[in-house]
Amino acid sequence: MNEKRIHRICSKHKIFASIHKKGRKYPASTIPAHDDLVCREFKTDKINKIWFTDITEHQTGEGKIYYCPLKDAFSNRIVGHSIGDRMTSSLTVEALDNAMSNRSYPDDVIIHSDRGGQFRAKVTKGRVALHKAKGSMGAAGTFADNAAMESFFSLLQKNVLNKKRWETRQELRIAIIRWVNTKYNNERRQRSLGKMTPIEYEAVYANMGLDERPVHSGD
Repeated sequence: MNEKRIHRICSKHKIFASIHKKGRKYPASTIPAHDDLVCREFKTDKINKIWFTDITEHQTGEGKIYYCPLKDAFSNRIVGHSIGDRMTSSLTVEALDNAMSNRSYPDDVIIHSDRGGQFRAKVTKGRVALHKAKGSMGAAGTFADNAAMESFFSLLQKNVLNKKRWETRQELRIAIIRWVNTKYNNERRQRSLGKMTPIEYEAVYANMGLDERPVHSGD
């Protein structure tokens, strides 16, 4: 039978369909986000001026693991991070708290991220404000606006994540933290830092009593 006949029969016998409407879902672009305060300026002349952050994931034998680091634009140093089994706003809050604690709670830091829901969450934005920091976000779906973190994740992928098959989350968690704290921050020399490591670079300019750094070419 066609729809008209069904409608006619149902109307005659007073049969009506019951339709339950789902709650309205707003597209991601309408959720409030911070303005872009960085505008693809990925280098800065002062420590604790801009921190970049993002979340990456990787599969293990027990399921996925999610990693959220914060990177100082001055020295490229990973200043704080968190690792979890779920990609929720608690992951970003824990990473921010860890970075603030490690850096003695500096004021007016710009926290730059993409527009992922974890960074737009009320609890994350509230924590940014609590730490007297400023939120900043790139345009929706534009990876280039957070290229500083994409380059770090590329290194992490090459040096840790894709090295082997990880059987447990704990095994991968330990490997990530070990590589970041020893290899990346302490041993990996970077051309953009005058062939110094992030920790060396900060130590040199801290000992010289300089707030600003010279400009080096390269990545």
